[in-house]
Amino acid sequence: MKKYIICVFMGVALASCSDFLQLQPEYQINENSFYKSAKDFETALVGNYAGLQGLHNASIVNLGDLTTDNAEIKWTSPTIAETEADEMNPTASNDFLNTVWSTCFATIARSNNILSRLDAVTLTDAQKNQYKGESLFLRAYSYFYLVRLFGNVPIVDVSFRSPNEIMDFDMTRKPVAEVYSLITKDLTEAAGLLNGISIPSKSQASAGAVKTLLGKVYLTNKQFDLAKGVLKEVIDSKTYSLNPDYKKLFTNGNDEHQESIFEVKYLSGNVGEGNSFSSIFTPARFDMAIFPGNMQGSGRVLPTRQMAAAYEAKDLRRPASIGDSVKLVTGKYEKEIYGLKFVDFTTGIVGDGGINFTALRYADVLLMYAEALNETNGTTEALTYLNLVRTRAGLPALAGLSKTDFQLAMERERRVEFFLEGHRWFDLVRTGRAQEVLNKYFKDTGLSFTVAAHELIMPIPLREIDINPKLGQNPGY
Repeated sequence: MKKYIICVFMGVALASCSDFLQLQPEYQINENSFYKSAKDFETALVGNYAGLQGLHNASIVNLGDLTTDNAEIKWTSPTIAETEADEMNPTASNDFLNTVWSTCFATIARSNNILSRLDAVTLTDAQKNQYKGESLFLRAYSYFYLVRLFGNVPIVDVSFRSPNEIMDFDMTRKPVAEVYSLITKDLTEAAGLLNGISIPSKSQASAGAVKTLLGKVYLTNKQFDLAKGVLKEVIDSKTYSLNPDYKKLFTNGNDEHQESIFEVKYLSGNVGEGNSFSSIFTPARFDMAIFPGNMQGSGRVLPTRQMAAAYEAKDLRRPASIGDSVKLVTGKYEKEIYGLKFVDFTTGIVGDGGINFTALRYADVLLMYAEALNETNGTTEALTYLNLVRTRAGLPALAGLSKTDFQLAMERERRVEFFLEGHRWFDLVRTGRAQEVLNKYFKDTGLSFTVAAHELIMPIPLREIDINPKLGQNPGY
C-alpha cells in the first residue's frame, strides 16, 4: 500500500514507481534540492501539463466518443477495454478508467506539491500568482473528469511530506457536492490570480481557460445564471474568435490559433511526445497508402454510419471530420469512413502524431453560453450564439425555436461540432439524455447493449480498491 500511494502522490512527474523506490524519497528531494527558484516551479508545471498528453491521447476519446453513437471499433482484435467502451459495458478493470484515475490523481498530487511550496520561496507576486493559478486550474481540471466519471472520489488538497502523513490522511471518497465545491473554489481563485497576467502559450492555463472550464462546471451543475455570467466574460474579453477554416483546427500547424483556449501539445519525432490519433481514427488496413511508408491504421475509433449521416447537407465540418474513401497502394480508392481530426498524415510511425489536441475552444464557449441562455428563458438571444457556430459551418441560421426544440438542436450541433473531441458522453449525461439516446441507438442498430442507470457513472478501478478497500465500489458494479 505504501509503495503505491507514495508513487502516486509524491512521485516526480517523469519518474516511474520502480525508479522512485531506488532513489531518495521524493518528499526529501523536493525539500532539499527542488522548488527553490522560479525555474524549478516552471519545470514542475511543464511536467504537470505533460501528464495531460496521456489522458487525452486515447482514454478521453474512448470514454467520450466510443461509448456513444458517435464511434465504433472496426478491427478484429480489440482490447477488452475497447470492447467494454464500444458496448458501454464498463468494468472495474477497464484500462481507460485506470488511466484517467491514475493520471488525474498524479496531476492533483503535483499541483498540491507546487501549491504547498510557493510561500516558502522568494518570488515576485506575479510569479506566485501565475504558478498558483495554473496549479489550481490543473487540480480542478483533473477533479472535473474524476467527478463526472466516478461520482464520489477522495479529496486530496494537501501535499505530503512523509509516508506517515499519507497513511494518516482520510482517503475515503467524498460526496460529489464536496468535490464540485473544491473545483469551483479552485477555479474562482485561479481566475482572480491569472487575471491580467500574460500567458505565453495556450498549453498553459490562462484566465480565459479558467473561466471557460468554470462555465462548463456551472453548466454541468445546472447553475445556468452563473454559467452565463462567467462565459459572457470570456466572450466580452474579445481574446478569442472562431477560426474561419474549421479544418485548420485539427491539422498540422494548429498551434496557438485564435479559437484555441487551452490545448495539449504533442510533438512528432520525439519518442513519447506524439499522439496516437493517426492510428486509432483510421481504418485497420494493410493496403492503405495515406501515410508515409504506408503505415496502417488500427480502426479503433471510427465513425458510425449514423454519425457520418448526422451532418446537414453542405455542412463544412463533414469533410473536415470524416473521410469517405482511402487511397490504396494500387493507386485506386476504396470506400471507408474514418476520422480526420488530429490525424497527422505526415507521420509514418504509430504514436508519433504531432497535432495538438484542443481541450477547450471558443466554439464551446459560444454553445455553452447559448445553452445557458436557453435554459434561463432567453431562447431568442441564445439562437444568436448558436448561429455563429452554424454560420462558420456554412449552414443557414435557425430561428423561431421553442426552448425544447432549441435543446434538441443544441444536442445535434454539439455532436457534429465536437465529434472525436471527447464531448459526446459527457454532454448526454449532463443533459439527462444518455440512456434515451444511446439505448435507442443500440436498438435501432440491432445491438443488444443497453446503458443502465448505474452506468451513468463508471466503476472505481479495481486496483485502487485492492490498495484501499475503504474506497468501496459504485452501486451496480
